[in-house]
Amino acid sequence: MDDPGSTSPHGGFEIVITDRRWRAHVPDAVRRIGRALAATGCSASVALTDDRTVKALNFRDRGKNKPTNVLTYEQPPEILLAFGVVAREAKRERKSIARHLSHLIVHGALHLQGYDHHHPGEAREMEAEETRILARLAVPNPWKNR
Repeated sequence: MDDPGSTSPHGGFEIVITDRRWRAHVPDAVRRIGRALAATGCSASVALTDDRTVKALNFRDRGKNKPTNVLTYEQPPEILLAFGVVAREAKRERKSIARHLSHLIVHGALHLQGYDHHHPGEAREMEAEETRILARLAVPNPWKNR
C-alpha cells in the first residue's frame, strides 16, 4: 500500500502523502489540511503515512511500540498521521475519514502550540479549543457522543 510519496507545497508548509489510501479515501486531503492549519494559525509540514512508519517513529521517539493516530514534532514543526489507525478510529466513531483527518490536524497543531491532554483540566481546555476551531471548519464536535 505504500506510495513512493507525493509532495505538495501549500501556503508555506509541505504535505507529503506516502500511503496512497489517503488519496483514495480523502481526495481533498490537501485542501482539508490547508484549511485546518490556517484555522489554527499553525505552520507545520504534514505527512500522511502508514501505521508501520508511525509505529517505528513512536517506538524510537516515545518508547511505545505501537502505531498511534497522530505524532507531532516541534523542530521542524511536523504532524504525521497513520492511515490504518485513523481509518479504524473513524469507523469505530462512525465518522468519515476526512472529518477525522481534519480533527487530527487541528489536534496536532494545538500540540505544537503547547496544548496537551495528560490531565483532565488540560484535556477539557484542548477539547474546547478543538471544538471551536472545528466548528469554523464545519466539522461536527468530535467529543459530543463520547
